[in-house]
Order: sequence, then C-alpha cells, then structure tokens
Amino acid sequence: MSDPMSKHCSFCGIPQSASVPLIAGAEGFICEACVILASQVVNTWSRKKELSTVQESVPIPAEIKQHLDNYVIGQSLAKEILSVAVYNHYKRLKHQTTSNSLGNNDTDVEIGKSNLLLIGPSGTGKTLLASTLAKVVGVPFVVADATTLTQAGYVGDDVENILVRLLDVADGNISKAEWGIVYLDEVDKIARSPEQPTGTRDVSGEGVQQALLRLVEGAQVKLPAKSRHNKEGHDTLVDTRNILFIAGGAFPGLEKHIEKRLQPKNSAIGFHADMKEVEKPSLEDMLNATEPDDLRRFGLIPEFIGRFPILAPLEPLDVAALIQVLTEPKNALVRQYQQLFEYEGVKLTFTEDALIEIAKKAIARETGARGLRSILEHILRKTMFDIPSQKEVLECVVDVEAVQGLAPIVLIKKEPDELKQQTG
Repeated sequence: MSDPMSKHCSFCGIPQSASVPLIAGAEGFICEACVILASQVVNTWSRKKELSTVQESVPIPAEIKQHLDNYVIGQSLAKEILSVAVYNHYKRLKHQTTSNSLGNNDTDVEIGKSNLLLIGPSGTGKTLLASTLAKVVGVPFVVADATTLTQAGYVGDDVENILVRLLDVADGNISKAEWGIVYLDEVDKIARSPEQPTGTRDVSGEGVQQALLRLVEGAQVKLPAKSRHNKEGHDTLVDTRNILFIAGGAFPGLEKHIEKRLQPKNSAIGFHADMKEVEKPSLEDMLNATEPDDLRRFGLIPEFIGRFPILAPLEPLDVAALIQVLTEPKNALVRQYQQLFEYEGVKLTFTEDALIEIAKKAIARETGARGLRSILEHILRKTMFDIPSQKEVLECVVDVEAVQGLAPIVLIKKEPDELKQQTG
C-alpha cells in the first residue's frame, strides 16, 4: 500500500523515486517529462499565434489550382498534385499547432510530409509553377538552383545555404521558416554521371544528393551565422521536418530508360522473330509511367528518390498549348509586346497563322514555352527599332510571312491629312 503522504507529480501522478526526481512548487510537484511536455505546449501556443498571422484562411485545392491557371497553361495533373500537396502542408501545420496537450497523446496521428518531384521537358512550366505558387502560399517560399550546390568543403554553395535563404525570406523568424516551402530547380543536373571514373569524387552530383538527404528528410540542421537577420552572430538550429520540398527537372534521356522497361527487347531471330512493328509510346505516356527504378538508372541515388514519394509529370506542349501560352495568361508574351507598342501609340496585331508558325518554331527548337520570347524578339526587333522614329505608324500586323522572314511586318500608317493636323 502506497503512502498517501509520498511525493508525486501533480500532472501525471508518477511517484518520486531515485530515477524520477520531482521539482517542488508552492502547492505541488512536477516531473521532468511533464516539464518538457509543458514547454512544447507553450511553444505550440506561440507557433499557433504566428501561424494565424501567416495565413488567415487556408486556400482549398480548387482555389490554389485556379490561381495557377491564371498564369500557367495546361498541366492539369501537375497543378492538382501541387495544389493538394500545398493544402495538406497547411493542414499539417494547423494540426500540429492544436494537437499538443498535457493529456494522453497516444491517439494523435503524426502526419508526415510528402515531398514532390516534377518531371517534364524543358519549357513546360516547372519553374513557372513554383514561382506562381509562391504568390498564393502564405508561408516563406524559396527557389533554389541545384546546379549551384556542391558537396560541403568545396567551392560553391553548401546545401545549408538553402535554409539560410529561407530564414532571410522569413525575416529571421525561425518558426515561420520551419513551415516554409523550398523548390529545388534543375535537380536532374545533380544526377550521378555514368561517365564519372570510379573512385573520383562527384562533388556536384552524387555528393550533393547525399548532402540533401538529411535536409529533405527532416532533421535539426545547424546554420552558420550568415543570415542578414542573425544579429547575435551565433549558429542557428532549424528543424526541417515541416519544410515541404518540391524538386523539378527536365531529365533529358529519361524516356529511353522508361521505353526499355515498357518495351522489352525482342530476342527472337529467324522464323520466330515478330516482324510486326510495335507502336512507340508517346513522351507524355512514358513520363506518366515513370517509376523510381527509371530515376535510379538516370543517376539519382535510391535514398534521394525515396524522399520524394510523389511524382508529378508535366506533359510536352503542342502547337495549341503554345498558342495559349502566347495569348491567354495574365502575363502572356503577346500582351507584353502589345503593351510595349502601346507605349508608342501603336497597335500590335498577330494573325492566327502567324501564331501557329511561332508555335511550330518553338517546337522545332525543342525549347518549349521558354523559346517563345526569343522568337518574338527576333521577329519584332527591327520594327521596335524603327517605330519610335516613325510617328505616322498606327498599327503593326505580324503575318505568317513576317514570321518566316519572307516579308517585313505590315505597317498601317496615318492618312497625310491626319498627320498634318497632329503635327500642326
């Protein structure tokens, strides 16, 4: 029978013993475990208050996708995957700021994060999706270029610099930075090179993948005193367990590994050989069929692949999609150049055939939407040079012959009488 006068923790009731010391208060006692738990709850209160200042209401996936639709054409599947991932990221934050208590936490489910990997040809909108996402999220967001990273101890950026930048975006607030989203661009450039000699250290390839493992999985990472918001000059600890990582890359040549897996080589010869030609799957179908083993053959290490469980393929853009990119988004290229001409009081018009030809040129260059600006710049360069010195021009019409370089851009000029009145 226990002594009713024996000391015990006022919160959990555990009795004092040699292994369980108690801290005495004015009217009770508390054990070490309850002190730690109470500290976590107090921290949670402050984090909950900060979260409410970050974003008043969590945008639902449909709202996030609608915002992405205003700037990025197509890619419905990738947009849906991104929207759900960001929405779940918010829900995890809300769950964590309300679930901790001094009661029994055995029934609480700890929700893990699901990092994403965007795969698609160059110019399909991976980086644009990430930068547009930054406008809708209410948490710190940073875009990091994987090509600038090197293994620790070598010339270049250490992977910890990503968190330093995230901390700067969060104005030095570690709690806000620990809820952030990081987009790793050009992640295919850190793939292990098959031509790399055995025994040679791959400091910008596999070495970076190894260095990113701890960061992406979730760990306490010590940051050097580089941040411009670090006034004390001391090292800072950042917990990456709640930081959502989104990686993106073109992965050129990945389709060859997928095709080998989808279409095993026919080893039959002679009369047993199948002469019927098998239809080759499209690039879109192959990207949709991407599996972790294909990424491993490309040059990513299995540990790195395992930390990005969600694969989001982006489809190649066809002529119709590129025409939409030229004309429909809020910051469409055609609208941008029309605004530039509008500043000179000149209307800029593109015929339908001209837009089709521009899209075909971009596809021939294999640069996707990224190549559209250079094509338009080449077509309009001479006209943009002449227009400021030609006050009589009312409108410029770009037709298919102008795009092909067979004829100059059609200039519609003011009538002589109208021009006299304006100069008089």
